[in-house]
Amino acid sequence: MNAPELTEDENLGLYQRATETGAEWWRVSVADRPENYRLEHGVDDGTGAGSVDIDLVVDAENLRAKLKKWRREGFAIDTPDISDETGTAQSVAFMPELQRVAALALAAKSHAQVESTDKTVRIGHVDVPCGVDTPLVPRVNPAYLFSERFNDIVEDIVENRRVMLIGHTGAGKTSLIEQVAARSHHGVLRSNMNGQTTVGDFVGFWTVKGGETIWVDGVLPTAMREGLWLIVDEIDFAEPSILAALTAVLEPHGRLVLKEKGNEIVAPHPAFRLFATANAVGAMSQFRHLYQGANLMNEAFLDRWRVYLLDYLTPAEEADVLMRTLAPHMTRTLATTLAAIAADCRAAFAREDLSSAFSTRRLLDWAELMLRTGDPERAAGPAIYAKVSPEDAALLRGIVRHHIAPAA
Repeated sequence: MNAPELTEDENLGLYQRATETGAEWWRVSVADRPENYRLEHGVDDGTGAGSVDIDLVVDAENLRAKLKKWRREGFAIDTPDISDETGTAQSVAFMPELQRVAALALAAKSHAQVESTDKTVRIGHVDVPCGVDTPLVPRVNPAYLFSERFNDIVEDIVENRRVMLIGHTGAGKTSLIEQVAARSHHGVLRSNMNGQTTVGDFVGFWTVKGGETIWVDGVLPTAMREGLWLIVDEIDFAEPSILAALTAVLEPHGRLVLKEKGNEIVAPHPAFRLFATANAVGAMSQFRHLYQGANLMNEAFLDRWRVYLLDYLTPAEEADVLMRTLAPHMTRTLATTLAAIAADCRAAFAREDLSSAFSTRRLLDWAELMLRTGDPERAAGPAIYAKVSPEDAALLRGIVRHHIAPAA
């Protein structure tokens, strides 16, 4: 048998053979390095694809040898007859085909990034183009934890998608965007829809200065012209007129028309990015009663965004953040206990036993003060109890004492 040619990509995919207990398989995909291939091996016990027990990268010559060996051992590439009227064949073929084309797309993107002359910084698994340092670039938090689940969001930022982050107060929606911007040197503007932000603040207005009538850009055209990242915080509290202005620029290259300024058109700078955060939108709509004043948002508006649901950090992740932020004094034992307290407080909030959320920011403040005073209760006064109602404070005190016995 002649060695298979690798000039085309028909050799990418899933190779399977039947065994007494199920099926054994090898998956071939494109690796990160040019002319290299990733090989994954697993055994299907009949319940699914099975876990990967071998994961390696080989060059084209080694792959040719592997293909010949697999054919001798009875492996066949998964290319079922798509004419099956039951739809079963198409269903079986979908995932290997998706994995094949996704690997090709990733390889093409990696190749384009290698050829690009733009300076980039690695955030998670994504290379983010760098901007120019300005006073509006947020400060880097070296203890910030980029979770694996953030990779898709960072990828969307690079692709200039409109990203909306939804979740409870204090889940880290705004800080995620700011820390990506901090590491990639992009300036950030924030506009909080707190009920007092007007369409003039957002889009712009005419004013008189020194006897002359002048136009003052709002945050939206300012960010668009200067290539800044604009975060519209709590967008579910925004006025309809502000949402109408936003709709015009929700497409990646959408333009803003300033009707008040003679229909001047504002084109977006290539570095401009648009983000929104919300507490009670889409998958969070069930909690709207906890956020009084939040507005309904229709699907047509939401469909113009990539919407990601951000939950609080897991206790293990939060313990890591505590240790990284308050090193070297914060120990694993202390951090694990504090993270468990925060998790219990959030569970009480989700059950509506508490009327206030428990953010990572609040936990860090409490921990920092606790290390200074050596007393959890004393530190909890200004960091937690004084910020909530007496009823909430009593319940929070009970949760704390469940985990930390009062000092003798």
